[in-house]
Amino acid sequence: MTETAGVRVRSIAFPTEHGGWGFTLEPILLGLLVAPTWAGLGLAVATTAVFLARRPVKLVLTDLVRRRRLPRTRIAVWFALGYGTLALAGVAVAVVTAAGPFWWPLVVAIPFAAVSLHADAKSRNRGLLPELTGGIAMGSAAAAIALAADWDWAAAFGLWLVLAARSFAAIIFARAQVRRAKDQPYDRSGAYAAQVAAMLVVGLAAALAIVPLLSALAIFLLGLGAFYSLARPPVPAKTVGWTQMLFGLMVVALTAIGVSTGW
Repeated sequence: MTETAGVRVRSIAFPTEHGGWGFTLEPILLGLLVAPTWAGLGLAVATTAVFLARRPVKLVLTDLVRRRRLPRTRIAVWFALGYGTLALAGVAVAVVTAAGPFWWPLVVAIPFAAVSLHADAKSRNRGLLPELTGGIAMGSAAAAIALAADWDWAAAFGLWLVLAARSFAAIIFARAQVRRAKDQPYDRSGAYAAQVAAMLVVGLAAALAIVPLLSALAIFLLGLGAFYSLARPPVPAKTVGWTQMLFGLMVVALTAIGVSTGW
């Protein structure tokens, strides 16, 4: 799957943003680790399909906004329909097998996803706001998977809160690091403030027993890593991406351990 009539099919079928894979797989992995069910698996498939659909949908919307029909447009429409069908199939499995209602996190995530989708249509998806809203929207999958396993709503929301704090801090930090690597102006104090805010929010949630204590530890370690990195010479953007994926897996692992042990 490389080229069709001069069109690179791979560039239509798969997202080009590597960071998006982490923000998609983290809530899926966390949800399935703490609440493994057939319904959760269906929601995992649906979430992955929605993420994959973002690229072709973006291309279709961009071409519609600019009132043009390119060779890629038809291919993008077919991929969007295919991924959409897969997403609906995953949701159908969840509806049939869920032990409890799981809709509200997905409904709450709609405005966040809409902001990101609108930016995609305008080719402004690299902005801070669409990146933040996109990451927050994807985190809703963890809460939905937990609710499908008949979790208490507060505990399910806690999973989303941890992931939202992680994505908020990570995105602002990564943007600062990329700008540093390119020798461009960046907001160091804003990057520091984002880490502190994430620590405080998750720390308060842990004190209120909404999230595990190990989740607060994970976000604290994430913040320490950001403080340390910002004090060191800049590194290539690819290095920033891989290290952030590792930190994301740490957040998922510690949160899952915290749920299973009560810590």
